[in-house]
Amino acid sequence: MKEYYDIFERDDGELIVRLKGRLDVKNAAAILQTLSSEVKTRSPSSLVVDIDQVTAFDDYGALILFELKHQLPLDNGSFRIENVSSKPEEILAQINFDEQEKYAIPQKKRAVNILVRLGDATIRHLDNIRFMVSFIGSVVLSFLHVLFHPKSLRVDDTIDAMEKTGVDALPIVALISFLLGLIIAFMSSIQLQQFGANIYVASLVALAMTSELGPIMTAIIVAGRSGSAFAAEIGTMKIYEEIDALFTMGFNPTIFLTIPKILASIIVVPLLTLFSNLFGIAGGLVVGVFMLGLTPGTYISQTIETITLFEVLWGLTKSAIFAVLIAWVGCLRGFQTRGGAAGVGNAATSAVVTSIFLIVLFDSIFAVIRSYWR
Repeated sequence: MKEYYDIFERDDGELIVRLKGRLDVKNAAAILQTLSSEVKTRSPSSLVVDIDQVTAFDDYGALILFELKHQLPLDNGSFRIENVSSKPEEILAQINFDEQEKYAIPQKKRAVNILVRLGDATIRHLDNIRFMVSFIGSVVLSFLHVLFHPKSLRVDDTIDAMEKTGVDALPIVALISFLLGLIIAFMSSIQLQQFGANIYVASLVALAMTSELGPIMTAIIVAGRSGSAFAAEIGTMKIYEEIDALFTMGFNPTIFLTIPKILASIIVVPLLTLFSNLFGIAGGLVVGVFMLGLTPGTYISQTIETITLFEVLWGLTKSAIFAVLIAWVGCLRGFQTRGGAAGVGNAATSAVVTSIFLIVLFDSIFAVIRSYWR
């Protein structure tokens, strides 16, 4: 490609490159391949590019000049272009060629010291805890405000959240609970049949579903469906600065967005738990009738004798607390969203993971309380 340029080197180390002919899309790649390597080999302290003999110039010609400029040292290398005609000058002005900074080849990042990483994680977690405590206070104050000013509650949004959280979740809750009850009955029957205690399959399924599995499975399903939806909805509003707009217009974002979702969850999650209990018992009934030789009347009567009002209320109390945790965490992660679309996805994922962790944690606490209660 020597026909497109000449190179001269002065005694002071300055390198002169005289470009000629066409500098456009047709030959830019070939010129760059040879010219860049040749300039880099000479390592000039300064570079002068003469384009007086250039006959055609476009954006790719500007790219050649841009790459030549980056061959110089970053600290004190000087670069200038001579004999610039009107067409190249116009193109270089459009891309702000003179304002483009020389760049360095990105260096491989060194591993961060473990103490630095530990400190950074500690600061982030402390900031997260601070935000959580602040958000708890905001939710409590908002509930008190709604209690004394009922008209401030957005009833339509609350009903809409009840529909999405409760009615829309009923089919999947019913299916999973039915299969869960069927599995519990089938697995327990294998052992109880050895002692002729098939009738106690009904008791086991009823107690397990009412006091433990019904509330916790319903809460996990709601966390996966509604908790992530709450986080994604508020997170998207946060990204697009809609929450800031609400605040500017005089609305309290917590009352406007969070309270309807928490109230809706408190109302519908215990109802979903009741349906979960019923469908779980129905799953056990199928196994009892078709595999254990029990009659439907016998199975149902044994279930009624086993379940007490305390067991039902205990499960409903847990489900109401789980509902508060799910809605609160979902809204919290939404308000904590940062970045773009990836931030919304991270918020939804974090809402589900945190909700499930808190559900299991509080269920363990309830188990300990109940063991000492008795």
